[in-house]
Amino acid sequence: MIGALALTLTACDTLKSINPFDKSEVYKPEIIPVTPAEELYNEGLAKNAKGDFEGAYKAFDTINRQNPGTQWAQKALIMQTYAAYEGGRYDDSANSAVRYTSLYPNSQDAAYAQYLLAMSYYKQVPDVTRDQASTQKAVAAFDTLIERYPRSEYTADAKFKVQVVRDQLAGHEMEVGRFYLKKRNYTAAINRFREVVARYQTTREVEEALLRLTEAYAALGIMNEAQTAAAVLGHNFPDSQWYKDAYTLLASKGVEPREDTGSWISKLFSGGRF
Repeated sequence: MIGALALTLTACDTLKSINPFDKSEVYKPEIIPVTPAEELYNEGLAKNAKGDFEGAYKAFDTINRQNPGTQWAQKALIMQTYAAYEGGRYDDSANSAVRYTSLYPNSQDAAYAQYLLAMSYYKQVPDVTRDQASTQKAVAAFDTLIERYPRSEYTADAKFKVQVVRDQLAGHEMEVGRFYLKKRNYTAAINRFREVVARYQTTREVEEALLRLTEAYAALGIMNEAQTAAAVLGHNFPDSQWYKDAYTLLASKGVEPREDTGSWISKLFSGGRF
């Protein structure tokens, strides 16, 4: 009995020794003071001005977490979006911009948030040989800006950049189309060049696309489409080197450019003219 009691007491001593709440020390919780939103906001502005965009982002993010649903949170969110963009954190900037336009679609900074969203995608546009997902997102975001905020001070630049990214998309289609053309996969090549002339008529790639259609259709022996592509090219770009090349190609096969009004190319270009 005495042995059992001793064992019990020993066990209690052991438990007591490993129990942090059973010591003479008193736990004192650390109280972290909350910095006022206005002070954090001014701190973020100061860091932005110094080019410390990471520090600015953290300051504005803290405001959002500590003051949800307040006017300070709204002001901090647009500045957080800007800090992320200037700091090269384009995905974070895009996410913040989407959140801002969702929460405050009618605010005076909504157009700017939409512009930062589009620019965040624009900054990630790759070269024409790579996947163009970011390019597609940039076009969609710029189009939304133009449609939703037509009188915004950012609309003119958005329209210019839409043309730039559309050239990029057309260039990608041409890159893939030329690849198929070299592989003599003429049907696949035609599909790519058709995409260019159907969706990107105002881009710089359309002239070459019409020449490549001439080449691909001629290679398949579909001469009426080849002649129509060359004729449309000649109508719209008579001094183009691409037209001269198309004319020479057809001449080598004993035919000339001639428009077939029943062709999809003719119908697309409304009789061969923009």
